[in-house]
Formats: sequence, C-alpha cells, structure tokens
Amino acid sequence: MSRGRIVSSLLRAAAKAARTSEQSGQYVARRMISTNGVGLAAAGAGRSLLGVSAWRMPIPLAAQGLRHISLDALKPSDNFVPRHNSTTPEEEAAMVQATGFASMDALIDATVPKSIRRGDAMDMGIYSEGMTESEFLGFFKNMAEKNTVLKSYIGMGYYDTHVPPVILRNVLENPGWYTQYTPYQAEIAQGRLESLLNFQTMICDLTGMQISNASLLDEATAAAEAMTMCSAVARGKKPRFLVSSKCHPQTIAVCQTRAEGLGLVAEVVDEGSMAFGKDVCGVLVQYPDTTGSVNDYKSMVDAAHKAGVKVCVATDLLALTKLAPPGEWGADIVLGSAQRFGVPMGYGGPHAAFLSCHDEFKRLMPGRIIGVSIDATGAPALRMAMQTREQHIRRDKATSNICTAQALLANMAALYAVYHGPKGLTEIADRVHGLTAVLAAGAKKLGLAPTANNFFDTLTMKVPSADAVLSGGVAAGVNLRKVDATHVGVSLDETTRLADVDVLLKVLNGGKAAGFTAASLAPSVQPALGSFQRSSPFLQQQIFNSYHCEHEMLRYLKRLENRDLSLAHSMIPLGSCTMKLNATSEMIPITWPELANLHPYCPPNQAQGYAEMFRDLAAQLCSITGFDAVSLQPNSGASGEYAGLMAIRAYHRSRGDTHRDVCIIPVSAHGTNPASAVMAGMKIVSVSTDAKGNVNMAELKEKAEKHSKNLAALMITYPSTHGVYEEGVDEICRIIHQHGGQVYMDGANMNAQVGLTSPGHIGADVCHLNLHKTFCIPHGGGGPGMGPIGIKAHLAPFMPTHPVIPTGALPEQPANAAPFGTMAAAPFGSSLILPISYAYISMMGSGGLREASKLAILKANYMAKVLGQHYPVLYTGPNGTCAHEFILDVRPLEASAGVKAEDIAKRLMDYGYHAPTMSWPVPGTLMIEPTESESKAELDRFCEAMIKIRQEVADIEAGRLPRDDNPLVNAPHPAGVVLADTWSRPYSREVAAFPAPWVKQAKFWPTTSRVDNVYGDRHLITRITDEQPVAAHA
Repeated sequence: MSRGRIVSSLLRAAAKAARTSEQSGQYVARRMISTNGVGLAAAGAGRSLLGVSAWRMPIPLAAQGLRHISLDALKPSDNFVPRHNSTTPEEEAAMVQATGFASMDALIDATVPKSIRRGDAMDMGIYSEGMTESEFLGFFKNMAEKNTVLKSYIGMGYYDTHVPPVILRNVLENPGWYTQYTPYQAEIAQGRLESLLNFQTMICDLTGMQISNASLLDEATAAAEAMTMCSAVARGKKPRFLVSSKCHPQTIAVCQTRAEGLGLVAEVVDEGSMAFGKDVCGVLVQYPDTTGSVNDYKSMVDAAHKAGVKVCVATDLLALTKLAPPGEWGADIVLGSAQRFGVPMGYGGPHAAFLSCHDEFKRLMPGRIIGVSIDATGAPALRMAMQTREQHIRRDKATSNICTAQALLANMAALYAVYHGPKGLTEIADRVHGLTAVLAAGAKKLGLAPTANNFFDTLTMKVPSADAVLSGGVAAGVNLRKVDATHVGVSLDETTRLADVDVLLKVLNGGKAAGFTAASLAPSVQPALGSFQRSSPFLQQQIFNSYHCEHEMLRYLKRLENRDLSLAHSMIPLGSCTMKLNATSEMIPITWPELANLHPYCPPNQAQGYAEMFRDLAAQLCSITGFDAVSLQPNSGASGEYAGLMAIRAYHRSRGDTHRDVCIIPVSAHGTNPASAVMAGMKIVSVSTDAKGNVNMAELKEKAEKHSKNLAALMITYPSTHGVYEEGVDEICRIIHQHGGQVYMDGANMNAQVGLTSPGHIGADVCHLNLHKTFCIPHGGGGPGMGPIGIKAHLAPFMPTHPVIPTGALPEQPANAAPFGTMAAAPFGSSLILPISYAYISMMGSGGLREASKLAILKANYMAKVLGQHYPVLYTGPNGTCAHEFILDVRPLEASAGVKAEDIAKRLMDYGYHAPTMSWPVPGTLMIEPTESESKAELDRFCEAMIKIRQEVADIEAGRLPRDDNPLVNAPHPAGVVLADTWSRPYSREVAAFPAPWVKQAKFWPTTSRVDNVYGDRHLITRITDEQPVAAHA
C-alpha cells in the first residue's frame, strides 16, 4: 500500500473514531493528526511504516479514566496573551498571597475606586477575542497589501531611500537598539550617546552651524520651534514671524497653528516683498525651495540682520553636500529632516528632524543635546547636556514642551552617514543631481522647461493640465506632485535610475515616447547648481571615514549596542514610562514595503490599507478610552497634550468664550502639562497636593470657583503621578464642568486603566495616549513615540487637519468639522509605527488587555510589599495599595548614610539594572513601574538587588563602610576600574562587580565610571572635532 493510501486509511479511521465518540460519548481518539497533515502524533505505541505510532482503536473511557478532548486543547499554540503577560497561574497566586489579598479580584476591588469601574466587556468587535500571532500577521498582511506602492517623485521633504541592510537588520529590527530608554543614565548608554553625538556633528558640518540638537519630531515642528526661538530671542516683544510662500505647505500650516497659541502671527509672504518691520522677530525660507529652486538669500539675510531679525532656513541634508551651507551665508537657525539618510518614508514617519544654530542660542534650543564630559576617573564620557532646560524641571518656563524626540531614527541617519562617509554621500548627491539635470534637459526639449535655472533634485514644470500628467503618471506606475492646475513637480532621489528618467519623460510627453533617451542626453548635460556650489569640506572626522565595508560597520554597530542596557538585558523599572514588552510579532510589519515605502502625500486611493488600519485602530482606542473619536496626527505625547488643549481652546472660542484661558494644573502633574498649556495660550493656576499625594480637593474647589468665569481646562493625570488611584476623581471632573471648564486627562498612566476604567467613563473630555507606553511602541532610546488623542463628541469637530491630505477625527469625520490647525508634517503623524499598537491590541483582545492592567497592578503591589519591608513606600491608597507604580522614599538614607537616590541608581547598574525614575515626581525618591510583561523571576531579582543595596547602606550606617568610600558612592564599577592593577577600596572587587549570583551568569558592564554632569555643562562640547575625539573611537 502506498504512503498516501496509508495516510488516507488512517484519516478515515480517525474520522470514524471521532464520529463514534461524538455519538456515544464513551470513546476518545488517542492519536491526533500532526500539523503537517501526514504524520500522526502518538504516545506509548509501536512504530508504523510512516515512522509514527500505529493507530489504535478507541478504548473505553471507563477502562482508561480519560476525559474528552477539551476545546482549549485544540486552540492554536501561538496565543499572544500569555507571551506578553508573562505570568503563570501559580506565580499569580503567589504574588496575590504576598499582597495579603484572597484573590486578584479582591486586590483590584481594593485598589480601583468602585465609582469609576467600567462594567462593560470593552467590546472591540472582531478584535474582542484576540488573534494569535500568526493569525494577526496573515490578517494584517492582507490589509497592508491594499496599499499600492508606486515610485513617488512627490518630494516636499520626503524621499525614497536605500536603507543599508546592515543598519536595517542590526538597528531598526534589533531590540538591543529599539528597546533602550532615553539616555538619562549615561554610564549604561554610551553607545547611543556616541551615535547621537555623531548625528549632531553631521548636522553641524552639513549646515555650517555651531551647535545642533539630537533630533526633533519632524521638519514642520522644527520650523515651529525655530519660530518660538526667534520670539524668545526678542523676549516676546516682536509678535510677527515671516514665512516664505516658497516653504513646504505643511511647514507653513504647522507654523501658523503654533503661532496662534503663542500669540504670534506667522505671516506668509512673497520673497520679493519681504519687509522687516520693528515687530518682526524672524523669517523662514526654504533652501532649495518647495519648487526646487536654489535661491540667493544673501541680500535678504543682510536686510534682516540690519533690522534685528533672525533668519531661519529649512533645508535638505543631501543637497547640502553640494550646496553652500546656510551657516556660510548668514543663517541664524537651520532646520530640516534627516529622513532621506536611510530612513523609510513610512507614509510620513517617524523621521528625525534637526535644528542647529549659533552657540549663543544654545540655552533657547529645544530638544535634547548630547555633550562630552568626563567620568570619575577623568576619562571622556558622554551625557545629555543642559538638562535644566527640560520641561520636567522648568515646567511652564521651559523652552519647549518636547519630551519624546526621534533618537532611533537620528541614530539610523547618523549611521547612514558613517557607512557612506563624505565621499559616498557626495557620490549619491552627484547621481541624484545629475539625473535631475538630465530630466530638466529632456523636459526642455519637450517644450516643458523647468521654472528654475538652479536646482538640486526637484523640478517644477508648466504643463497644459497637471491632472492629466498626474493621471498618466499613475498609469505608468509613478506619482508626481501637483503644484497647481498647470504646474507639476518632480523630485528625484537615491533610488532613481537612468531608466526611470525615460519613464518620466514619457509621462511628461503625454504617454508618448520622447523620441530620445536619457542616456543620449546625459553626456551633454551640465550641473545646474550655479554659484551655489559648496566649497567647504564636511565630515572629515575619523568616525565618518572608517566603516565603509559591511564587516567593519557590523562590528561598529555591535560595539555601540554592547555599551547600552536595554530590555534585551533586563527589566527597566522606570515609573511613568511603562517599559513593557515590544513583541517581535508587533515589530515585524514595520519593514514591510507595503507600509515602509509609501509617500505620505500619495493619492489616498493608494493607501487603502493604511486607511483601514487607521479606522480600526481609532475604533479600538475609542472602545478602550470611552471616547467618541480619535485623532492620530500628534506624533508624541507632548504633541498630544498640545493638540488636546488647542481643541479645548477652539471649542470655547466656537461658543464665544474667548476669555476662557485659565488652566488648573496640580503641582504633581507631568512637566509637559504646564509647558503645553503655555504653548496653547493658557494661564497656569497651580493646585497643591495633600499629605497622601492626592489633589487638594478644597483648594481645587476654591480655585475653580475663583476662576469660574475664565476657566478653560483642568489637566490631571490618572492614576496620579504618585502611583495612586485618587478617590473622587469623578467629583473633580464634575467640579470643573460645573464651572464651564473641560477636563484634560494625561494618558501617561493609561496602563493602569485599560479594561478597568477609562478616561471617558471617569468624566474627561480629552486624553492623549502614549502609544510608546501603554500600547507597546518601543522607546527607541529616546523616540519615536506617538500621542494620539481621544475626545468626546463635542470636541471632535476641532481635530487637526492637514493642508495636503485633509484629515480629522476618526473613525468618522463629523460633518461640522472646524479644525484648529495642523499638528505635524504628515497627515497621520508617524504612521509607520501605528501598526505596532494595532498589533498589540488586536492580539491581546479585550480580555487580554484587561488582564494586563490587573497584572500591572498586582506586580506593582507585590514589589511594593516586598520592598516596603526595607524602604518606605511614600504613597498608597485608602486600602494600602498602589496603582501600577509606586514611590520608594530613600531620602532618610542621606542623613543616616550619606546615600542619595542617585547613588542607588548608579549601584543598580552593577547589578545589571537600569534605575527607576529618579527624583520625580518627588525629589530624592525612586518611582518603580514593573509592567505586566515582566516575569515574577525578574521582579524577584530586581527586589533582591534593591534589598542587597539596602544591606550595603546598613553597613555604612553601622560604620562597617566609610560614608565617602563605599560601593554606592563609587558606583558604577566599569571593567577598567575593577580590573585595574591596583585596588585600594574597602570592599572587594567581587562586591564591586559581581554583587549577586545572577550577575556572574550574564554580566552587563557599565562603560564608564560615574559621569560628571556639572563638568559637561561648564565645558560644553556637543560635536566631534579633530581636537576633541571621542574616546570610544579609539
């Protein structure tokens, strides 16, 4: 008998046995067909001709004591929920017991106020059940394939690019890079700090400026930040900011929106009629401009400077390899996007923007800045410089509300420059410009001469009908830009080839062959840069001239990665940061070409897959939050705050309440809250907290009453930043509403709400959602992030739109839309990372999400109970429980042992851990958030580390270790110190480097000794120079 007939016979026998069992209820098949449909799985039987166990006839259940096969046993094995939630029933029971409660439900009932508990099942339609990993990936692949990826020559700041595979695989797809946190703990972040210093150096060299930040959200918001800087330089006394009409439309729109809240006027003007009056603080031009023209701005710069006006220039990095940098012809601030340096378009982002300026403006510069300092041994070390400018410290007086930057994408762009070097970048630029010049010559030969004589990669041509040309382009597989009814734009890029130019010429010729080829034109074509040719060298530092073969680049990337602690190493217990699992199955889709290679301004009918995902994700978020609509445009948490407040502002104005401009904010709020409120044109009224860390209810009532006529909003975080579910939060919402205000809820702590309560149920009107916290987008070492906002129906009409691709509230745009403006350069913000949150929600389902919240609360309470025996837990709720995070009060240790929170933070590095959130929201404390996706074993290891550290403190208190020379004040202990020839410390090398058993199994070495923060700010170095090489390069 053949193999196939044997299998068929066995399958028939299995089916017969199944029918017999179904009919009588007394038999069960003991052999299950294997997953490949050929072999049979068996146990305890002889081998068959197929190499599997022979089939046995059904055996009476009574004789065998067996049960029927359960339906659960037949479900797929790649269920995502237990992979994410990381807890067995036995571990859950043990943790519940340790907290002193009889069950998980009893703990939750004692923690989450009954008055705000949601009673529904959080119905999410087809997503309620939760998909398996393989099921979701197949489902979403079908959705993504509804996108149509054509070759896009639309430009406008977005270009196709070749992502070097060595960077794609080893950075973008590598959890060792994308699960890192913002490098506040410099000693375990030297790798990405070096890469970000490379980024700043690259930006300074190419723009000709003195100092750069380490990335911003996108080019349009960078322009808005530049406008704010100009106003600050003028001390707020010059309210007008001129914007050239030749800037990209999205940049103009974002600047106009930002200006409105700040009390400025972003005035769009023709470059030929710019007048610099006494009330003008700055001017913005595009170089090359949005039509592709390279213009001479030197006379304009001279006139602006004579009038005391600062000059801002939006530019293109690849163009600056060939064009004279703005810093050489007088620009004060230079900004733009680094997207085309090896970062996919991704339907709009995430991408790293940049902002560089003169050194005199460094204190006004937004975003993070990396600087060179020294460590405790005097060796060079890197750190984030000038942190006192940041919003969590300066609050309403901060230079910006920026919290999340685009570190991962900045690293990719910097590494792209490292890989190609100045020679490689110049070759790419020469090819792009050369192909553009060939296209210009061909267009001219067709009677469609470009409008500019000098250009780099973009041409604008007058045609009989722009719509006809665009339609012909789509038919030929290409997208062009419609500038107006009779002008089209074409922008070439790194991926363009000579054959593509022939296709474009055919499209421009109405679909008919041009009668000549690009190859035939090329030998006679001259560059079209005119007198703007760059003469100054760039990227001459060793780092940009060393790693141009893949082996060397791979090893450099690995060296950087090995210096940085990430979730690939251990738990990162940062309170309020929710460093949870970024599952591989969630990350897989972001490099699919159907998602990664789409231009954000392609025709909407080419982005149907994205549109379907946006609608479904918005519906999921509405169900989770209890809101009626969502905007997906804000591309960071702070941007979400600002968008929510601007929507509130627009709502009040639509009702004639233009006087409502007071925003009440508890002192415990995130620092971004007051900074965002100021940007939205609101006046801050603070409310204190009581001894239990809750909002002072009496003071809130008093101030709401006092400012009733002018009250615009309340900003509140829930659970509170103190890690407690405040009783009476629903009453707080009612008080604000009674006085005509709106309630803005900060969604930073949403991980403790999902499935248990919701902002909408509590009474909030709007809430931003940190998708890079609760909904699993990785932190990327300091970005990207996403901050969409959920809103009640009355705020939905005011959601932001976009000048190129109109958008608004989702899932359905209200008929009475009256958007407050534009938030981001792309219509849907950082679209490419939205699938991560969509995957998480879709695979978790309603029950899995609810379970995650419960486990987050359980694990925080378990750790609080264990560590509470050694350190005081600062705040708890009325039943002695915390929410999903808790604060340890280590302030008494300074008096008893001279130990500060920073010492504990640095000592944790020797145990292989990142520190909890340090000195926020209460100075001198540590805030811990374990998240649901950490296992009990990992929680226990971290607790053991903290307990051992407390024992080390006890040794200091008892005099067994000196206060000024002990494992804490000397921490961390890098290999160079531990392995030095001499060791004179009053504790052993083993205590220094291997303080716990698990450390010996997998030691993570800090790269440096403790970094000197003060020295770095007093001797500010923010770029690599020939005189100051970074030690790590040696």
